[in-house]
Amino acid sequence: QVVHRDSGEEIPYQMRTMGIYLLIEANNGLMLIWDRKTTIHIKLSPEFHGRVCGLCGNYDGNANNDFTTRSQAIAVETLDFVNSWKLSNCPDATLIQDPCVHNPYREAWAQRQCSIITSSVFSTCHSQVDPSPFYDACVRDACACDSGGDYECFCTAVTAYAQACNEAGACVAWRSPKICPLFCDYYNPPGECEWHYKPCGAPCMQTCRNPSGNCSSQIPALEGENS
Repeated sequence: QVVHRDSGEEIPYQMRTMGIYLLIEANNGLMLIWDRKTTIHIKLSPEFHGRVCGLCGNYDGNANNDFTTRSQAIAVETLDFVNSWKLSNCPDATLIQDPCVHNPYREAWAQRQCSIITSSVFSTCHSQVDPSPFYDACVRDACACDSGGDYECFCTAVTAYAQACNEAGACVAWRSPKICPLFCDYYNPPGECEWHYKPCGAPCMQTCRNPSGNCSSQIPALEGENS
């Protein structure tokens, strides 16, 4: 659903589906990549280097100054940084208790499920992308999802590591019928086998929706279905 706001400049954009993702590309160099669930990637063209600010950093290639507050100071504490960018009518953010401490009965399950990230399944990627922060985030998210959608939180966390591996040049086919499966056969016409799942799809393909076969260089190789 597209929601039109009364103020602001109208920026032309186009939407299309690539694999399991919905991709929105605006003409001003902004790109949003959404998995239609809980993950969204924001990509900017190189001309924005060092010209943005806010919760996502300043895009100058230096991670050490990403905690720049609204007053252009470098914050040491996460909450100081976050609260500097909130709207005036919003309450201050507060630290969230470790969800595994809050839901201790889920910790063993979360650790067991998320161990796929540090296992041999992703061995070809471990030297390219450090699995430790992704494993920790996976356990935290899996502990936190205690009111439904628990498996989806786990799958989203593993997908984040798989995508980082993909962008680093290590394509890993980690899904299985028992672990976060994706069913592409559903889209095949009767008696045909047109749609196939690819763990790392081509970043650009010539299709009916893209007859020219030209795509933005910002688009990574995304997971999903290819024909």
